[in-house]
Amino acid sequence: MKATKILFITQEMIPFVPETQKSLVGRYLPQAIQEMGHEIRTFTPKWGIINERRNQLHEVIRLSGMNLIIDDTDHPLIIKVSSIQAARMQIYFIDNDDYFQKRAMTTDENGKEYDDNGERAIFYARGVLETVKKLRWVPDVIHCHGWITSLAPLYIKKAYSDEPSFRDTKIVYSASAPEFANDLGQHFADCIPFKDAKKEDFAELCNGKFGHTELSKIAIKFSDGVILDNENVEPELVEYAKGLGKPLLDFQPEDVYKKAYNDFYETVVGE
Repeated sequence: MKATKILFITQEMIPFVPETQKSLVGRYLPQAIQEMGHEIRTFTPKWGIINERRNQLHEVIRLSGMNLIIDDTDHPLIIKVSSIQAARMQIYFIDNDDYFQKRAMTTDENGKEYDDNGERAIFYARGVLETVKKLRWVPDVIHCHGWITSLAPLYIKKAYSDEPSFRDTKIVYSASAPEFANDLGQHFADCIPFKDAKKEDFAELCNGKFGHTELSKIAIKFSDGVILDNENVEPELVEYAKGLGKPLLDFQPEDVYKKAYNDFYETVVGE
């Protein structure tokens, strides 16, 4: 079977946020995959630095309105969309007043990492999956790109495993060099469990610590294939993926990565 529907759960993309290696891939990979004949959907966080008026974001009322409970608190899920006309792509944004509005990305204006970054990752992953359910769209492959997507593979495989949208989906995770320094903490671990996603599903990977390495290992464990998205991925993560027998794609240069990723999707679907 060939992969025909690809869902991109990405961390950042131009022109909505500043240019980085990750935001360039977030922008141009979905376009390339679409031009190769696939049907795509793309999600990204509605970071507080995104100018809604300039980028013509608007709320999709029929998709908004759900409350996600994290740490015994209701957090309203707001879905917004915008288009990149030149690429004929529609982008879905996950928004929430507590986690994204009037806030920057991983760090505040003084460079300090937000204490609730872990909860933001939980909200983003669950928000994307709930929205895909509402869209009644069934992706063949889900590509998770960036630290904030790291919990999506766990939730897909455990909490949403019986959902028609995800039952047969293959997951690809892009492992990266460390993207944050702080330990997300035990409180974060207590917030992760949801439905059939239990603490015992990841506890042995963490030993009470939840830094970038541990979060990446959770993503790798529940993914069907792993891509090294730069040349500085921690060797520990590479060895962990190899030890699990996961299909692994080495770092690909800018001029070839789009086709290589497309071929890798087909490999993972064929596993």
